[in-house]
Amino acid sequence: MNDAFPDDLPAELVPAISSFLPELRDIRRDLHAHPELSFEETRTTAVVTQRLTDAGISWRPLTGTTGAIADLGAEQPAYRIALRADIDALPVRERTGLDWSSTVHDVCHACGHDVHTAAVLGAGVILQSLEAHLRERGIAVRLLFQPAEEVIPGGAHRLIEAHALEGVDAVFAIHCDPSLDVGQVGLREGPITAACDSIRVELTGKGGHTSRPHLTEDLTFALAKIVTDVPAVLSRRLDPRAGAALVWGEVHAGKASNVIPSSGYATGTLRILDASAWEQVGPLLHEIVHSVASPYSVAVRLHRERGVPPVVNGAAAIDLLRVAAASTGLAPVPTAQSLGGEDFSWYLSRVPGAMARLGTRTPGGRTYDLHQGDLVVDEEALRHAVELFTGVVFAGRVKPGED
Repeated sequence: MNDAFPDDLPAELVPAISSFLPELRDIRRDLHAHPELSFEETRTTAVVTQRLTDAGISWRPLTGTTGAIADLGAEQPAYRIALRADIDALPVRERTGLDWSSTVHDVCHACGHDVHTAAVLGAGVILQSLEAHLRERGIAVRLLFQPAEEVIPGGAHRLIEAHALEGVDAVFAIHCDPSLDVGQVGLREGPITAACDSIRVELTGKGGHTSRPHLTEDLTFALAKIVTDVPAVLSRRLDPRAGAALVWGEVHAGKASNVIPSSGYATGTLRILDASAWEQVGPLLHEIVHSVASPYSVAVRLHRERGVPPVVNGAAAIDLLRVAAASTGLAPVPTAQSLGGEDFSWYLSRVPGAMARLGTRTPGGRTYDLHQGDLVVDEEALRHAVELFTGVVFAGRVKPGED
């Protein structure tokens, strides 16, 4: 159970959010117009840290990389809560036509990280204005502005190495969800995302003319068998309840229609819903890849880059998000587990917490998709993101061992 504060939210909270929203919208639009790729978020970090400084919030940079960690509230807290934002953009061309569209060629915030960043920044600025309430209740708040969520390995490791979770009792994050109406918050206890690895299979062998495949090792045919048979065999060797999906994104072999090449490769992602199966799949994948390639006598090199485990939301942390949503007028709704990967999982492997899905669709409007250049976020979602973050700070506490 959680110990909810009897007086709930400070009376000044809602007016503070309303008054700050115009500036927050401008900050978000500025970040959206100037996206930066993973580990290149220098301008984004500067915008964030300057506003933290202006608000009187203490922050420190991450050594050797972008991003920042900020602290406010009680100096010797009884409870410290962390709010995490991922700040990087994607190598995707924007196609929205908005006045604040990306000014960077083939880079845009197609996953909503500009919203995440602005929301955590906004929550921090507003909570700083209510710092007396935090100190009175023994609460400290840590803001985590994380670089490079979109790459493997992600920037979560950099923050953990920088001791970002030291003294933290619970950590929370949001992720934009264009399938939910603005004002809705998707909540789920247990796994909400999947484990995700990057897979690359490289083949080499004797090439030759397509008229004489028997004198070659027909690498193109062998690669085609890898692409089709490995996912099929994997699905029969793993418990189907593990929810494994090996999907290829790039396949390459040769440049001429009448030449069997001597090298080729396929790259893709392996996503698994079950954390235990993810931990054990490595030797099995190696066995399957080599057994499928074996009849063709090609040399095989398998590279599996372990990415992230599933994000597993704690029950007590989800309870806090429900309290926060109810106290700020948001509508919590059930949400399904996704095969998407998220390096927020590394935080939750060390500290209790949860990730919520933030509705960004205009009611009655178009349903967009993430990682697409035409993604449009209803900006009213900014208000709700700040409401949820500030609300969860005051909602109660996750007791040690609850999650």
